Amino acid sequence: MFLFQVEGNRVNSDLLSGASGAATYTGLDRRRIYRLVEDGHLPVVRKGRRMFFRKSELDCAFRASGQA
Repeated sequence: MFLFQVEGNRVNSDLLSGASGAATYTGLDRRRIYRLVEDGHLPVVRKGRRMFFRKSELDCAFRASGQA
């Protein structure tokens, strides 16, 4: 599984980097993002200490929980 797909010279626009990126996208604060990841409620890919999120997976997770 690839962490991201390269389209031309751009990284796929579905990818968010870090809890800050996910927080900005979802409107939640970073602490809430960390808690949701820790509790297994948000899908995340870890590369070393860094976290990456896909917008499409976050959308799906919030739809499934009824928070969208």
